[in-house]
Amino acid sequence: MKRDTAANFHETIEQIPTSVRNMSEFCQLRVMIQHTIELRIRYGETDRMGYAYYGNYATYFEVARVETLRSVGITYKQLEDEGVLLPVVNFNVHYHAPAHYDDLIQIETIIDELPRVRFPFKYRTFCNGKLLNEASTELVFVDESTGKPMRCPTHILELLRSHF
Repeated sequence: MKRDTAANFHETIEQIPTSVRNMSEFCQLRVMIQHTIELRIRYGETDRMGYAYYGNYATYFEVARVETLRSVGITYKQLEDEGVLLPVVNFNVHYHAPAHYDDLIQIETIIDELPRVRFPFKYRTFCNGKLLNEASTELVFVDESTGKPMRCPTHILELLRSHF
């Protein structure tokens, strides 16, 4: 005797964890752009304790963000030449452990949603497999001629969408 298709569907749905039953949540968990860079901590970037000075991470994350965008075919120069600016409007870091002089760190940059006017980035910094910090930045697309926020340019959105 053939089982009812609706019953099979509901049985299958029940096997999916509650946290991902909503399809949009499921898609957001599976789809993202991820890129990793490596940087070596230089002596001049350390503080008296020998730790990488916390303020340097803003620069490290900028390098990681620029290279992530470059990896998908977008450069800041291209955006600026088109009259599009991307200032940072929010920057958060949670430190777990310090990096030290001469450490080779890996910064993983994640874009897990397509931008609209705001463009969020997430970062995780590692050294020898150990999580050092987690961070996020939020940038806003700004029209250089008006100084006002704008939607993400269509061609940039399409480039990003092709990697999701």
